[in-house]
Amino acid sequence: MKKINKNKLKKDILEIFRENPKQQYNYKQIAKKLKITNKSKNKLLIKILSELTKAGKLIEVRKGKYQAKIPKTTVTGILNMLKRRKAQVYSEEINEDIFILQSNLGHALHQDKVEVSVFARTKRPGLEGEIIKVLERGKELFVGTISIRKSFAFLILEYQYMPYDIFIPLRKINGAKNGDKAIAKIIEWPEGAKSPIGEIVEVLGKSGEHEVEMHAILAEFDLPHKFEENVNRATKRIKVEITEEEIKKRRDFREVTTLTIDPYDAKDFDDALSVEKLKNGNYEIGIHIADVTHYVKPGTLIDKEALNRATSVYLVDRVVPMIPEKLSNNICSLQPLTDKLTFSAVFEIDKNGIVLNQWFGKTIINSNHRFNYVDAQNVIDTKEGTLNKDLLILNDLAQKLRQKRYKSGALSFERSEMKFKIDENGKPVSVYFVHPTESHQLVEEFMLLANKKVAAFVGQKRPGYKPKTFVYRVHDDPDMSKLNDFSNFIKKFGHNIKLKSKQKVASNLNQLFSEIRGQKESEVIQLLAIRAMAKAEYTTDNIGHYGLSFDYYTHFTSPIRRYPDMLSHRLLDNYLQGKQSANKQIVEKKCRHSSKMEYKAIMAERASKKYKAVEFMQDKIGQEFKGIISGMTQFGFFVEIIENKIEGFVLVKELEDDIYYYDEVNFCLVGHYSKKKFQMGDEVNISILRTNIKKRQLDFKLIE
Repeated sequence: MKKINKNKLKKDILEIFRENPKQQYNYKQIAKKLKITNKSKNKLLIKILSELTKAGKLIEVRKGKYQAKIPKTTVTGILNMLKRRKAQVYSEEINEDIFILQSNLGHALHQDKVEVSVFARTKRPGLEGEIIKVLERGKELFVGTISIRKSFAFLILEYQYMPYDIFIPLRKINGAKNGDKAIAKIIEWPEGAKSPIGEIVEVLGKSGEHEVEMHAILAEFDLPHKFEENVNRATKRIKVEITEEEIKKRRDFREVTTLTIDPYDAKDFDDALSVEKLKNGNYEIGIHIADVTHYVKPGTLIDKEALNRATSVYLVDRVVPMIPEKLSNNICSLQPLTDKLTFSAVFEIDKNGIVLNQWFGKTIINSNHRFNYVDAQNVIDTKEGTLNKDLLILNDLAQKLRQKRYKSGALSFERSEMKFKIDENGKPVSVYFVHPTESHQLVEEFMLLANKKVAAFVGQKRPGYKPKTFVYRVHDDPDMSKLNDFSNFIKKFGHNIKLKSKQKVASNLNQLFSEIRGQKESEVIQLLAIRAMAKAEYTTDNIGHYGLSFDYYTHFTSPIRRYPDMLSHRLLDNYLQGKQSANKQIVEKKCRHSSKMEYKAIMAERASKKYKAVEFMQDKIGQEFKGIISGMTQFGFFVEIIENKIEGFVLVKELEDDIYYYDEVNFCLVGHYSKKKFQMGDEVNISILRTNIKKRQLDFKLIE
């Protein structure tokens, strides 16, 4: 049975009280409104009502009868800047968004934690507020271009959520020259001053240079581009040698056939696979993960830096590692023909792909061979080459695991990844695509198996065992209202999807993806389906992973590049030793931070690709391309070029043949006189109109 989503149930309960603040309800009335008939859900509902009362969000007016607590007139929350300097503050205290006009923003900025004075809106339903205090800045550093005047300077920002430039006194420019990219810190913001006052803390270099722009993108998302010297010194002190005493503590896999499969340009090898046929005809498959936590101890300087970064960042031309390269590319990396310390999940699997037994623990391996994905795929295709028998066994079992996963309701998204070939000067010279193959699937399935089984081992209740605090990678059920919008949209292309049962949504989506494969609207439909899904995140509260159709799932298999994997290694090791459950609040705080940093890393990667896409198209002004409409707004529409998947925008004001308006119901632009329509998935011809590399924007012109 699928885990009950406690957080969602809590939000649904609060929503009922928020909509009817004067009404009193008992748990049966709430259950009826939420259509809850399940006994375990009823028990959880009663528990949540008690928790909300203790938290001060509800009042128990008499035994078993609850009412909304009248919200405070002053609340705290996180500010989100909208367009034209308007904003919203979401406050958990009242479970509602508060609208903020520009005149009521004060000196608050995007993602600041603020105190808000709340009042009712006059023109529209809902709450409005005024920022009365900034409690905590969401962003400390800002990147931009220095503009030096006679007696002062400004840092001209390109950050879309920052509506002000930063005033820099000449004594605070730190050697920056006019036109340099630099990073500034706000040092004061006097009452009545239009712009904040700052100082330059780092000069990145000349605007437009490849290295400078990549470092600027990292700075934009508060991501570092180098390690401080004290971290590098601490790394040099790490003892590399593997002692006999350490080997005796571990299960020895050095005589078992072991291999790695990674991208051709990879330097950090997190995982290896071993395969051994047992006397009973089954196979023992070892999933061996770099034992980073053997070298990086809790609370050390390197560990604190790894937690702060939380993830490696993959820009268009480089990896910015979570841990120093001596560790990521050398000591911990599972290089071939070298003894390496690992933390392993080992499974006995029969020829049908059924897991019969499992073992988790510290190990030592010596990989026989390093494959890249192309080499491994060649062996799978030809059935010949290095370790061909072992690789074919692994591939056969992986495909069976994959089939079982899809039968149980896992989603099948398979979008190609766009990459740029970069020359020695950092210029993009061509675009190419990485398409998933069986060799990718082979690695993916065994990593998923390890992550799934480790999470269940720690988190699943069983006789004589109480689940302990752990790191889960969760993915909530899809928003049915978004799926209904998606369903209505795809009908325009002649496709249908049944949404009566959440359990069947995944299989119906997979069938749809299979049907549209190769069709012009395939990429757009998959993208919209992804947008209808919830975002995966890290938490100690397990609700399962909808996309993978797993009741338990963690991240265990990439500790070189993800801090949650390091955390799950430490927790699992402690529990295997019989230690007590970890402090849930401390682990949850690290989970939230990791989710936040993962989002920043994704945004930085996208920004670097957008920058290179615009740079790649700069010399193609006026050239014509075929494209697919990939997004729609009232101001125009996005078009993705078919041959290279680079996206640009056609402004509605550039459509000179008619006056177009946006039809929100049907997601299309419609001509007022001609009734001509532009909608997502349409194939159009465009030319490159203009490029703006500073804003990472491409404008297209429609060609009839």
